Amino acid sequence: MDDMFTPNEPIVQKLRIIIRFSVRCLAVLMTLVIVWGVVDVAWEIYQKLRTPPVMLMSINDILATFGAFMAVLIAIEIFINITIYLRDDIIHVKIVMATALMAIARKVIILDFDIITPDYIFATAALVFSMSIGYWLVVRYADTRTVLFNQVEKCFDNPDECDIEDLDKKL
Repeated sequence: MDDMFTPNEPIVQKLRIIIRFSVRCLAVLMTLVIVWGVVDVAWEIYQKLRTPPVMLMSINDILATFGAFMAVLIAIEIFINITIYLRDDIIHVKIVMATALMAIARKVIILDFDIITPDYIFATAALVFSMSIGYWLVVRYADTRTVLFNQVEKCFDNPDECDIEDLDKKL
């Protein structure tokens, strides 16, 4: 029976080619979004500085500008996710979580505390806290597992030089 997850399967190879082409199209489109975002930020700053009082921005204008900057930075992070996917053919959880944290930070920066309810603030705080803990766990344990995998890999390459007892202690 043919296995769809076998890389040698012809249909799977064709589907992977289609997916990689689609991801490349997404990278081009994201580049356009980034350029348009930068132009929009520059235009907004120009418009805000032109209106009276000239060369002064209110706090709301500054916060809106920060939000626009963060939107462009999030688009750049998504572009980086796309290019890393093209290079490694896997999704890196650490980078995706960092992008999500940046999106949450953007939302927090542009919050208007005059209109939102306390429930919304608490929910946002819980989301920031949980995502931060998740990101910390991914960063902390992803590096540990990589080191252990490299040590185990060395044992497979040179079994005579492998110290199994030392490896068991680390696991």
